[in-house]
Amino acid sequence: MRRFHLNRHDDVTGVSGTGIVAQGVQFDNGKVALTWLTERSSVTIYDSLIDLEAVHLHHGATSLVWEDAAH
Repeated sequence: MRRFHLNRHDDVTGVSGTGIVAQGVQFDNGKVALTWLTERSSVTIYDSLIDLEAVHLHHGATSLVWEDAAH
């Protein structure tokens, strides 16, 4: 299991703001859980990191930052 956060540089949608906007974890089976640190928080489960990146990284407007070393 590996923890990460999303660091938003440019708020493309005008919803989440900038800075650290979400925290997540990638499980050993590849599934990913993400929770938003916004006023209207939610938790979403993705089948893979690729799926999360496709939806939330906005072509470089947001970075995924690992908090734990890969194992």
